[in-house]
Amino acid sequence: MKTQAKEKNTENLNNNHQNNSSKIDAIKELIFGDNIQAYNQEFETLKADILRKKAELQDLIGTVESELLQNIDTLSTDINIRLTDLENTVDDRLTAMDGKKADRKLLSELFIKLGEKISE
Repeated sequence: MKTQAKEKNTENLNNNHQNNSSKIDAIKELIFGDNIQAYNQEFETLKADILRKKAELQDLIGTVESELLQNIDTLSTDINIRLTDLENTVDDRLTAMDGKKADRKLLSELFIKLGEKISE
């Protein structure tokens, strides 16, 4: 018997809550009716616009990322070519000096130039 009474009270509370909620919604509709619909439409339009802009930004980010990766790859290749050229130049000069005494001043200048080229 007590369980049935509890269930009825719970049902009554739920029905009262739903009735109150529907009454509040009806009052809101009467007071704000057209304005709320206009606001909801504006919010939906803004939401769609934000989502579209987000997609555009993500596409732009992807494009910029791929361009940056390509530029980095090109720069890396260019640096490797320049370093190889410098190594070949140093080897050629050292080979030319093979029979001569190594001039420390000339060697230091070559290594300084090599260091400057690397830091560029």
